[in-house]
Amino acid sequence: MEGRLTASYGRRYEVTLADGTLIECVSRGKRIDYACGDVVGVVAQGPGEGVIETLAPRKSLLHRAAAHREKLIAANVNQMVVVTAPVPAIDTELLDRCLIAAESQGIAVVLVLNKADLPEIAAARERLYPYHGLGYPLLELSAAQDASPLIPLFAGKVSVLVGQSGMGKSTIINGVLPAAGARVGEVSVALAAGRHTTTHARWYALGPDAASGALIDTPGLQEFGLHHLAPADIAAAYVEFRPFLGQCRFSNCGHLHEPGCAVVDAVERGDIAYPRYASYDALMTEFARTPPDYEQGRKR
Repeated sequence: MEGRLTASYGRRYEVTLADGTLIECVSRGKRIDYACGDVVGVVAQGPGEGVIETLAPRKSLLHRAAAHREKLIAANVNQMVVVTAPVPAIDTELLDRCLIAAESQGIAVVLVLNKADLPEIAAARERLYPYHGLGYPLLELSAAQDASPLIPLFAGKVSVLVGQSGMGKSTIINGVLPAAGARVGEVSVALAAGRHTTTHARWYALGPDAASGALIDTPGLQEFGLHHLAPADIAAAYVEFRPFLGQCRFSNCGHLHEPGCAVVDAVERGDIAYPRYASYDALMTEFARTPPDYEQGRKR
């Protein structure tokens, strides 16, 4: 039986069949590399239970990888919605990493600035405007009051909501789909960080068929490792780098301190904003500390 993996709980999964039937599934053997949004083949093992036997080819896979572990986030999405807010403070390093992950998979990105009614909105807007200038759409709203401006954005697309804890992802889900019942958590002012309320990815259909689109809610992010990507892929994921790639003196230029680097020259001219280049530099420094046998071991 073919179905959509609509929730992932570690080694257990929820699969929704075409007729809406829910089946609680496990994977065959020790395999755990399934993601919310995957299309899978299931063999029934009893009433409401089954085993995942096959995995259909993915159109995209969003995942993150730190130095020694990997986490699959969502599969077969075509839009990433990065939810930010004035409180907690926007982590631009985390935002850059989310953008890189999306760009590397050809996933469109939309930035949502939630909680626009808070007095800190001006400072948050200033932090996000440079990204808007790079071509990423930016939508401001207060989802707790009215989430309807997001409905046209979601229509007909499979969107994954990502962001720090406490930014309002669950509030958006509840606002767009009141029957979803996603838990909404309070923001811890003392820690200036959100409490985790979503502990696993979950698929929410927006209508009766696939053409209606869907939302995938994800746990709040505190980090986003990119060790599954090659350095060249990361450079290409910075949209402002692209006009200068291939123009460096050396074909294997790492765009760091090499002479004749077109990217570094663009930074010095002001054609590339320094904070974005600094985030690239920090990523490359992190990669340089990765044990050399680890990258080789990650190849599938």
